[in-house]
Amino acid sequence: MTTRIPVFVYADDPISQAGIASQLRPRPEIAVIDDNVDAAAVAVVVCDSVDQQTANVVRAIQRNGCPKVVLVAARLDDAGLLAAAEVGVSGLLRRQEAQPERLITAVQGAAAGDGTVPPDLLGRLLDQVGRLQRQVLSPRGLTLSGLSERELEVLRLVADGCDTAEIARRLCYSDRTVKNIIHDVVTRLQLRNRSHAVAYALREGLI
Repeated sequence: MTTRIPVFVYADDPISQAGIASQLRPRPEIAVIDDNVDAAAVAVVVCDSVDQQTANVVRAIQRNGCPKVVLVAARLDDAGLLAAAEVGVSGLLRRQEAQPERLITAVQGAAAGDGTVPPDLLGRLLDQVGRLQRQVLSPRGLTLSGLSERELEVLRLVADGCDTAEIARRLCYSDRTVKNIIHDVVTRLQLRNRSHAVAYALREGLI
């Protein structure tokens, strides 16, 4: 028998919460959790729009032990799409499109580590991300990873086993510059040391 996915449903108004929960309860794939969000594998958050209040709700749910969140929003504009991506939601649905089958698919995808975005919204989201890269990050020498090309190059050489002097020689930097670059990365990303920075970059597929 397939293991049921424990799901917590949240909405500001009880009618919306009861409506989504009633769609999920009869399904053999789902076990609705009424309390204790930390016991849920996925949370479904119903909202009018993806604003600061919604972002705070998502963060609170994630802090309380449920990192996978599916948003069901009445309105989704470009700012809301970017805000949803920033808080790390696993799925996104319009409220009028949240029929049981689509909702179940989004919940199952979130539980499996996949994301769900309506096809027409995906193009808009990618456009938003591209605009962010072109207008905000690139002028500052950054990539979407939050690291500059210079920082990534230094981490690649550290991963190859190069010491500070060798990195400085290859990149025509001073030893102090190399040390400062590594220190900035470690501090900004709240890592422990250069080895941790390399491990982070490898795990995130940055190098």
